[in-house]
Amino acid sequence: MMRAAWIPNLITMARIGCALPLAWAIVTDRTGLALGLALAAGVSDVLDGWLAKHYGWQSRLGSLLDPVADKLLLIAAFVALVMAGALPLWLVGLVLLRDVIIVGGAVAWDRWIEPLRGEPTLLSKLTTLSQVVLIVVILISAHGLILPSPNFVGFAIALVAALTVISGLHYVVIWARRARRKRNAQEPYSP
Repeated sequence: MMRAAWIPNLITMARIGCALPLAWAIVTDRTGLALGLALAAGVSDVLDGWLAKHYGWQSRLGSLLDPVADKLLLIAAFVALVMAGALPLWLVGLVLLRDVIIVGGAVAWDRWIEPLRGEPTLLSKLTTLSQVVLIVVILISAHGLILPSPNFVGFAIALVAALTVISGLHYVVIWARRARRKRNAQEPYSP
């Protein structure tokens, strides 16, 4: 079984490979393909996580690759939806700013403090879920399967924006506290 421990990471890398085709499908108005790619990415996310946990195949590489795959897919979808006129540019700017802050903090932590293991918070998971739901609703709507009211879409955009800001600030506060505790624990006592 241990020889198969690479399977979750392979699935995650395949999900990373879906980012550009997803963006292309959205921009070229191939809504069925875009929806299929988005759903396949979601299923692969659940599958690689289940395999890693169920069989004990978790790895540091997997803990870093999984959020990268999620972010690349979300960013590709958001940027493509802005290009298609389905989402406002300011929302994508907000999402990108949060991700740049989180990635910058993660790189700094890994480089100057200690090796980082991916640890998404519950708030971060809710933020990602809200972003995914917004994208899927827009893709389903563009494919003509449902037609959500403009009020619902406006509410969903506002919710994603609020969660994005709150979760970004939450990460900054949490990791700043952890860095301060680490630094204080390493400083020698001086009377």
